[in-house]
Order: sequence, then structure tokens, then C-alpha cells
Amino acid sequence: MKYGYARVSTIAQDLEAQLQALEAEGCDKIYKEKFTGTTKKRPEFESLLEVLSEGDTLVITKLDRFARSAIDAMTTIKELFDRGVKVHVLNMGIVEDTPTGRLIFNVMSSFAEFERDMIVTRTQEGKAIAKQREDFREGRPKKFTKKQIEHALSLLDEGHSYKEVSETTGISKSTLIRAKNKVKAAK
Repeated sequence: MKYGYARVSTIAQDLEAQLQALEAEGCDKIYKEKFTGTTKKRPEFESLLEVLSEGDTLVITKLDRFARSAIDAMTTIKELFDRGVKVHVLNMGIVEDTPTGRLIFNVMSSFAEFERDMIVTRTQEGKAIAKQREDFREGRPKKFTKKQIEHALSLLDEGHSYKEVSETTGISKSTLIRAKNKVKAAK
């Protein structure tokens, strides 16, 4: 049987391109998840590994969807080969259980880990540069301006309920309560 595995790292990312590629490859069953690859615990991947048996083929679109590090990839591929499972990486080809096949897989796994490490390094460098700016603020940008929050708080002061203010301004009750408490604490 042909099993596909698709993974993206965050909820905001889309699995569609991977799913289409796996369907085009003729996978009988596709396991998918939105889970970071930096952790070894990936529930759907673990379920898939339990199901795979001799004669099955595991299909993935790219090597970095498969493992979090070169060592992890090598360990997993060895376990699959020992169980008689074939591995097909769509952007690389079928990984053969031969000395040459394992060498190519190990080299490509190392490159995938290197690429991931370089992305992390560039991200950290960019963040270090951004932190030097006076207006740097870590985290998600604020959804509402100070003026919008002040307006909402003035509506509350005028006697409107949290529900009314929330419906009018789009600012949630919890955000309004936090803002109100922040104003009280500043006094």
C-alpha cells in the first residue's frame, strides 16, 4: 500500500500543495498534520510509522517534511528499511536500501538540516538587527491603536455594557478589561 505524509509547521500554513502532489502520486492513504518539525513528537507521523509494514511505500514531498535532523532521518529510514518499507521522496526520487541509496539519502538529509539551521540563523540575525531599532517591539503587533482603545474605554465610562462596546468597536471583552485594569493601575 502507498501511504503519504504531509506536514506544515504552523496552523497558518497550507497543506494543499503537498496533498495534491501525494494524491497525484497515487497514495492510498494520506496522513497530514500541522505540527512543528523541530519536535520528535508528531502524532500523525507516529501513527503512520505504526501502520507501515513490509511492502508498503511511504511517500513524502520533500525530505524536510520527514525528519527534524539528519540523525533522526537516518534512524527512521533504517527502521523502515529493516521492516521492508520503501521510501519515496518526490523531489528526490525513491530511496533505495543500497549503499549508494543510503549515502545519497544521508547527504540530502544533512543538506536539509543545514538549510533549516541556516533559516534559524538568518531569522536570529534579523531579529538582532531589529532589536537595535528604537521602536522594536517583540511579539505580534497590536490589533488596535491606543486611540481605538481609549474610545472604547470612554464608551464604557458613558455606561455602555462590555457587550455593546465590543459589538460596536470589535474589541473583545477580555481586551477591554485588560485595558481598563491597565488604566486603573497607572492611576
